[in-house]
Amino acid sequence: MEKLRIAIQKSGRLNEESLKILKDCGISINNGRDQLKVDASNFPLEIYYLRNGDIPQYLRDGIADLAIVGENLLQEKGEDLIIQKRLGFSKCKVSLAIPKQSDMKSVKDLEGKQIATSYPNTLQKYLDKHSVKANIHLITGSVEIAPNIGLADAICDIVSSGSTLFKNNLKESDVILNSEAVLASSPSLTAEKQQILDKLLFRIDAVLRAENSKYVLLNAPNDKLDEIIKILPGMKSPTVMPLAETNWSSVHTVLQQEKFWEIIDELKSAGAESILVSPIEKMIL
Repeated sequence: MEKLRIAIQKSGRLNEESLKILKDCGISINNGRDQLKVDASNFPLEIYYLRNGDIPQYLRDGIADLAIVGENLLQEKGEDLIIQKRLGFSKCKVSLAIPKQSDMKSVKDLEGKQIATSYPNTLQKYLDKHSVKANIHLITGSVEIAPNIGLADAICDIVSSGSTLFKNNLKESDVILNSEAVLASSPSLTAEKQQILDKLLFRIDAVLRAENSKYVLLNAPNDKLDEIIKILPGMKSPTVMPLAETNWSSVHTVLQQEKFWEIIDELKSAGAESILVSPIEKMIL
């Protein structure tokens, strides 16, 4: 039987979260120390631990079938590759940053300036979009130091919390790209490997839905049920069961994380009581 070959970052911010989502999908990985290739014991999957910047080429060449990478890396080195699923973790931005004391107001002010970056392709597309001609200085190490040592007037780099910019006396001026971890695939999957990928995507969907949802149980007087049910945007009709106490019912539903507190406030105002909230391990539709 064929196996899917999935590449993940050998080390760094994506490594642990990539392994976690595979584990949450029920995939058991026997990860020996310093191994660069390991097999899953209960799913047709091989895991390759690779240098992050090399992963797009491995996908393009068909050495790996899948990869968990940052969307920013695909924008820079793999626009021809296929994004199968956005995974929602390792969020960051690729941004332009300038010295705090700079009087530059917009990207137009970078005309003729020096910009240091590890993302020359992404930066060039952004400059072209705004009809700006600047000199791009490629740096593979710490980009943030470039303005302080007179190497560049601005930088283009990944921004997560912004603390690194602050420490280097820089401020964010333009957000070029919002990025998150994605599951990307090679353009040359066999039919059998596509079937395995479909099974993996089914599991990932169940995990992601659960992470973004809460299971809610509440008690409500029967004369308020209609009003409370109208507030609930659950998957389908909520489950309603009578309580031992006369004229009261228990209501069970699922709420999305992003609207959770807003809806809870509405439920309380409508007469809901004893609201219990539980995490969901998996959610299969």
